[in-house]
Amino acid sequence: MSEKVKEPLFSKKNKKLITDPLSENNPVTVQVLGICSALAITVSIEQAVVMSLSVLFVVATGNVVVSLMRNLIPDRIRIIVQLVAAASLVIIVNEVLKAYLPDMAEKLSVFVGLIITNCILMGRYEAFAMANKPWPSFLDGIGNSLGYGWILVVVSIFRELFGTGKLFGVQIMGDAVEGTGAYSVGYMNNNLIILAPFALFCVAIVIWVQRSINKNLIEH
Repeated sequence: MSEKVKEPLFSKKNKKLITDPLSENNPVTVQVLGICSALAITVSIEQAVVMSLSVLFVVATGNVVVSLMRNLIPDRIRIIVQLVAAASLVIIVNEVLKAYLPDMAEKLSVFVGLIITNCILMGRYEAFAMANKPWPSFLDGIGNSLGYGWILVVVSIFRELFGTGKLFGVQIMGDAVEGTGAYSVGYMNNNLIILAPFALFCVAIVIWVQRSINKNLIEH
């Protein structure tokens, strides 16, 4: 009688759960999910990083919780149970931010609470965690959150740098008042980039670059 071979924790299949969402199956640029927060909170890198980490915690932990309960949840109320799990985790994130990063909690305000409406979150709970074991579900949550997070960080770098001349709140372009650095040769901050509609252009540029590099993503 042959023994069943145990799959390694980081088998090729499990590694793809993390790497695929970074490019081939990115939740933002390929699946076009989570766009709202990409537009709303990418004014600064700090906000993008904190939001990405918050989503990572809610998606990865929620995936594990839903996976553990998947055989116990009646099919008729599975969405309600998933929402309760998501809401509980979002409350934890919100309270931690208020306790340790009150300024950031105020800046992100309602957007942290709106994580529960993030399409990526409910999509992973329903499409993956309900059909897989806890460990693959955890990796799936990590992968999709990282795929979501790097898009937010790239967009926020562009918007903060060219919108305010800063990165992480530190002056990079020089001093606009004293006319030093890039400002000495006539550079001016573009306030249009700070506005949410311009974030659409940033996301579109990222999608264009990504599909130019990876021809498999081009739809015919």
